[in-house]
Amino acid sequence: MADTTGNTQSTEATHDPALRKASWKHIGPGIVVAATGVGAGDLVATLIAGSNFGYTLLWAAIVGCLVKISLAEAAGRWHLSTGRTLFDGWASLGRWTTYFFVVYAVIWGFVYGAAAMSSSALPLQALFPDVMDLKWWGVACGLVGLVFVWFNKYAVFEKAMTVLVGVMFVVTVYLAIRVTPNLPDAFAGLLPVLPDEKDSVLNTLGLIGGVGGTITLAAYGYWVNAKGWTDTGWMKVMRLDNRVAYATTGIFVVAMLFVGAELLHSANVALASGDKGLVQLGDILEEEYGTATAKFFLIGFFATSFTSLIGVWHGVSLMFADFVARYRTQGGAKGEEVASGARERSWPFRAYLLWLTFPPIVLLFQGQPFRLVIIYGVLGAAFMPFLALTLIWLLNSARTPAEWRNGPLSNGMLAVAGLLFLVLCVKQVWDQPWAEFF
Repeated sequence: MADTTGNTQSTEATHDPALRKASWKHIGPGIVVAATGVGAGDLVATLIAGSNFGYTLLWAAIVGCLVKISLAEAAGRWHLSTGRTLFDGWASLGRWTTYFFVVYAVIWGFVYGAAAMSSSALPLQALFPDVMDLKWWGVACGLVGLVFVWFNKYAVFEKAMTVLVGVMFVVTVYLAIRVTPNLPDAFAGLLPVLPDEKDSVLNTLGLIGGVGGTITLAAYGYWVNAKGWTDTGWMKVMRLDNRVAYATTGIFVVAMLFVGAELLHSANVALASGDKGLVQLGDILEEEYGTATAKFFLIGFFATSFTSLIGVWHGVSLMFADFVARYRTQGGAKGEEVASGARERSWPFRAYLLWLTFPPIVLLFQGQPFRLVIIYGVLGAAFMPFLALTLIWLLNSARTPAEWRNGPLSNGMLAVAGLLFLVLCVKQVWDQPWAEFF
């Protein structure tokens, strides 16, 4: 998706920097957002969609990538066109956005930390079952992630993410080829058809909404700035980078849907929900293709989970550091501070890193409190409509230079995203066991 603003060049005089030529050598933040956004949960959801419906929902997985392209492009465009961060934009909409973000960052970060550590630990325990218990593998993953993000700046972080994405790419594509996909059926799956099943609409919306990214889409603008892209001269580069991100995401989810359709659907095998479904898939692969293929898959599973862990450790900590800076100064730093890596050295960045790591370790050993998990689920479901709708608000207002405001295409895509995530949010809230909560 190239220029989603849908605007032609402004006839008014502009002092924007000349647009740099989009070049593959600049690609970086897109790889980071793709790696962070595609977690084990996304792969399981896609596998289950393939096992339940075959290739029927292939089109929905692709639509999900297009929706996320629009959201990430809008977040990046806000950062580059205004010189302000996304939290700065949210703060301009009223105090309610600050309250939402604070509650979200504290509760979501607490529960997500434990989930990310557990997800990274599962493939390691499957690979090395006699070394130590699952909980201690989780602790080790959390601490390694903490140390890595604490002592390394964005450039090193990006290189590590790129290597792990390469592992994910090779593993998922290898598996898709290994199961020998039925290409005529796959092409038929590009037609927007709903499965003839109960709740097929909600299942389809869930697949679209679950393809690659939650709060990491909001973090994209921060990674764009950390890369050194701080003005509109980088707009073409950012858009190419963003397309690469979700093309990569599309390859991951389509490959896993192929695996689900061929390996599970044809054999009528049901996977467990959650990350344990991927361990189960490893056992199935071992039965079908041997130990080497199963271990190769578990390595890819670890790469998928650990990139999500360190991506959140880095990206959401950047957002929290920005929040604290805005709260303390009622103004805040612009592009120069971001480019110099000041946020990565700040105490709020490191304080949130500690929050993501050490309190969640308690949950690994004691289990997750029931009420906290419900609040976590509701907040997580509410964040995406919050992001989509606030981006529409910001990018259609005078806060954004006229040349870079939304055009019809971007408004349409963001509106579709907002409606989609609002429906999924309502369903998530409705499905919570509120009677037990009280």
